[in-house]
Amino acid sequence: MELAVLDRTGKATSKKVQLSDDVFGVEPNEHAVYLDVKQYLANQRQGTHSARERGEVRGSTRKIRKQKGSGGARFGDIKSPLLRGGGRVFGPRPKVYGFKLNKKLKQVARKSALSMMANDKAITVIEDLKFDAVKTKDYVQFLDNLKLSDKKTLLVLNEQDKNVYLSSRNLKGAKVVTVSELNTYGILNANNLLLSESSIATIEKSLS
Repeated sequence: MELAVLDRTGKATSKKVQLSDDVFGVEPNEHAVYLDVKQYLANQRQGTHSARERGEVRGSTRKIRKQKGSGGARFGDIKSPLLRGGGRVFGPRPKVYGFKLNKKLKQVARKSALSMMANDKAITVIEDLKFDAVKTKDYVQFLDNLKLSDKKTLLVLNEQDKNVYLSSRNLKGAKVVTVSELNTYGILNANNLLLSESSIATIEKSLS
């Protein structure tokens, strides 16, 4: 698949990039994509939810009433789950929701996601982007030039660029990552994938 390289004004340059069919042209494996996205979302969960059971609630251990003779059910102390302020029965406990996936499966999922974006013609290749200072309006203008200001975009840089990242951070639908931070969920969550020219070789090398 051959794409023209655009500059930051949105105009096509004389350069063209050939995307590898081994990465951007594979048959999508939807189950691998599902598992990778599921793992990503599971890892975002803190799992710190916790409730106090009757052994953890503060209160007297005095028996409230006699065991027999009251005509009611047997009763323990004030920390009983049946009373207001008592412990909770089988309450939530801290838990790790993440799970393991094989490296090869995650590679297949990433290739599938990139191929889906390529099939939808949702990939744009741009020249390596550099900002002299942190200015959100410069990034807004950059997206306007590409006619993508009203869409969710994911810009993939080959290396970290603090000015570009900070310029985009305040925009709701714009996200900037490096190749090492690229994941299946991030790719599919964007309407359009912006690849810097130098990042393509790194992506293809890491997934081949």
